Amino acid sequence: MRRRTKPGRRLTGATIPAASARVVAAILLVASPLPALADRAYVTCQNGTALSVLDLTSGAEVARWSVPGQPAGVAVAASGAIYTVAADSKTIRRHDRTGQVLAEVTLDGGPIGIAHDESRGRIFVSDWYNARIWVLADQSLEPLQELTTGAAPAGLALSPDGRFLASADRDADQVSIFDAGTLALLHRVSVGTRPFGLRFAPDGRLFAGNVGSDDLSILDPGSGARLATVPVGARPYGVAFAAGRAFVTNQYEDTLSVIDLATLKDLGRIDVGEYPEGIDTTAEGTRIVVANWFENTVTVVDTQSLQVVAVLDTCDGPRAFGRFIAGTAD
Repeated sequence: MRRRTKPGRRLTGATIPAASARVVAAILLVASPLPALADRAYVTCQNGTALSVLDLTSGAEVARWSVPGQPAGVAVAASGAIYTVAADSKTIRRHDRTGQVLAEVTLDGGPIGIAHDESRGRIFVSDWYNARIWVLADQSLEPLQELTTGAAPAGLALSPDGRFLASADRDADQVSIFDAGTLALLHRVSVGTRPFGLRFAPDGRLFAGNVGSDDLSILDPGSGARLATVPVGARPYGVAFAAGRAFVTNQYEDTLSVIDLATLKDLGRIDVGEYPEGIDTTAEGTRIVVANWFENTVTVVDTQSLQVVAVLDTCDGPRAFGRFIAGTAD
C-alpha cells in the first residue's frame, strides 16, 4: 500500500506544486536558464515501453523512442551511445543519439541495473534473479564474464576515477565492491535494509540508499569501512551529487532529501513529483533532474537555490535508473 504522507522538514521556498509548476515552467525557463544544449536527458519509461529525449535547455521533449520490453535501466556514454535495459524482455540495447539500435543482446536472468566503463570498453548489468553481474563488450554487447554478488543485485556504480565497481545487493543487505580493472572482489559490506540505488560522490565515498531502513549507508570503497548512516525520507531510491550536497529520491514521500556532503547534516527536503526514482546531475552541476514514475514527469531543481525550476512531461512510467543525462557531472 502506498503511503501518501510527507513527513519531514521542508526547505523554505523550495516547493512548487506539480500542477502550478507546469503553468510557470516556460517563465522559469527564461528567468532561470537551464544548462547548455549538450545536456539532454534520456529517460526510460517502463510502462510505456519507450524513452523520452528531453532538451533541458528548451524544456521540451524532442524525441520519443520505442524501446520494447519495459525499459528501466539506462546509461549514457560520453561517446554518444545510450544503453537501455528492458527488464521484461531481458534485452540490453545500444542506441545512437537518434534512437537507432546498433546492437542488442537478450540475457537469461533478470537484468535491471547498468553501468558503463567507457575507458575499458565494458558494460556491467546486474542480474536480479541470479546474484551476478554480467560484463559485456560495450560495442557488440557480447558477454565477456560474470561476477558473483549477493542476492538481488540492483543498482550499479563505477567510481569517478575508474577504480571501483559497486553493486547494491538488495536482498543480502550488503554492497559488493570490485576492482573495476581486474574485476576481483574487494569487499562485501553490510549496510542498511534492502539497498537499491547507489553512487559514488565526487570525493570517492560511496552512498547507498536503503529502501527498507529509510537511510543512506556511506562507505569507503578502498577499505570497505562503513563510515556513517544518515536518515533520509521514506524509501530512498537513487542518489546524485551537486554543489557540495547529496540529493536522494524518497519514493514514498514524493521528495528529495538534501544532505551536506561535508557534515552529512540533513538540510531538509524538496517536494518533487509522485514516486520519484531515477536522479542525475547536469554537466555543469547546476541542475538535478528527477524522474517521477507515477506522474509521467521529470522535476528539474536548481542546485544552488534548491528551487524547482521546471516540471517536464515524459512518456508513461519514467524510471531512468542509472546515468541518464548526456554530459553528466561526476
